[in-house]
Amino acid sequence: MTQSDQSQPVKANQMAVWGIFSSTFLTIFLAEMGDKTQLATLLITAESQSPWIVFVGAAAALISTSLLGVLIGHWLAKRFSPEMMDTAAGTLLLFISVMLL
Repeated sequence: MTQSDQSQPVKANQMAVWGIFSSTFLTIFLAEMGDKTQLATLLITAESQSPWIVFVGAAAALISTSLLGVLIGHWLAKRFSPEMMDTAAGTLLLFISVMLL
């Protein structure tokens, strides 16, 4: 086995990692644009005149909520099938949508 044969799985793994990262980043970035969290951060910054402190506080809060989501998602993924998770997520989102009408 040559060295280039051995490097193929590594390159494929790196591509998978970057694919997951970029998909996650774009999804969260686009979902957060213009939402209440961003507007609250904007208003707190304007009011406090301390943009770096607000940035660090907001970043820490977003990291914490993301970590919580990842940990709960990992825990759920060990216990339920992807199909069951899709059905539960769809049902929950439908319920929330109906309640917001």
